[in-house]
Order: sequence, then structure tokens, then C-alpha cells
Amino acid sequence: MACSSPPGQPGSERLPELLARVSAGETRAFAELHTLTRGRLRRIALAVGASPHDVDDILQDSFLKIWRNAARFDSARAPATAWMSAIVRHTAIDHLRTRRQPSVELDKALLVPTAAEPSPAEDFDYASAEPIARGAFDRLPEERRRLVALAYLEGESRASLSRRFGVPVGTIKTWLHRTIVAMRKDCLAASAAA
Repeated sequence: MACSSPPGQPGSERLPELLARVSAGETRAFAELHTLTRGRLRRIALAVGASPHDVDDILQDSFLKIWRNAARFDSARAPATAWMSAIVRHTAIDHLRTRRQPSVELDKALLVPTAAEPSPAEDFDYASAEPIARGAFDRLPEERRRLVALAYLEGESRASLSRRFGVPVGTIKTWLHRTIVAMRKDCLAASAAA
């Protein structure tokens, strides 16, 4: 089903053809694409919450991404305006995230006094805790030991574990949570008995 251009968006039916030409490196097609879509994409960046003085930077980054990724556009998956709008929306959100990250000058960070007393982590006796944790790990059923080792020692993703064990991702998360809770209880009981 062909998408007709909404009212007030002249030329949007040409966007897929322009994107195809842009993917071939045609700068003239890119200039036309820019002219046809700049206003709409600007409104999208503003709607996300970007300040008006940041919009030009966001649009520049967005159009650069559109230029570089034009070959990835697939008109069977989404209309050109939706594809380009998503790029602008994500670029604007990324821009807002970087603006909101707190930053501290190095000099101020160096002025933070250090604690005279060691923290509980510094005071923790890892040498005596290791055999307790290893014992709790060894008492797990073989499948759970393998799951914990793959997840926390090998860094395998939950999705990959889901495929490996043939169960949904939610089940993997539940198994991991329950196994860690059981190991914690086992460790606490073993350390209290020691």
C-alpha cells in the first residue's frame, strides 16, 4: 500500500527516490532532500525538548547520519519521513542526555576529603570469603552453576543464555535471581557457622 503524503508536506512522495540517490553519493539529491525535510525535522527536534539554539547542531548531526545511512533506508519497512524523523528524534535525545550529565571540574573533585577510616569494602576479608563463596557455588546444581558461570564470569547476555537453555529471557532472569539469593543465604549461613 502506497503512503500518500500528508497535507502540508509537498514532495514527500519523492523522498524514497531522493534517499536512493543520496545513497549513491549525489550531493544535489541531498540538497533537495535537506530543503524538503528541514522544517519538519526541525519541529521534531523541538518537540523532543531541544532548545532552539541547539536545534541546528542536532539537525546537522542528523543530516550527517541520514547521508551516511541512506543506503539502509527500506521503504518496505517505513515511510521515508518516519525513518528520517526517528534519526532526528534519537539524535535529539542523545544530545539532551549529554547536556544533562553532571560534570565536575577535576580541581573540585580533588578537594573532596578522603575518609580517615577504611570503608567496609576496604575492611572486607576477601581471603576468608572466597572459600565460603566457592563452597556455595559448588553446592549449586550443575545446570545452575553453568548458568551463573556463563552469566557472571563469561559475561554472556540474557538473550544468549535464553537461546542456549531454550527458555524465555524472563525465565533466565528468574533463575539467576533465585540462584544468587540462594547462594547469598548459603554464604551467610556458612560464615555464621565459621
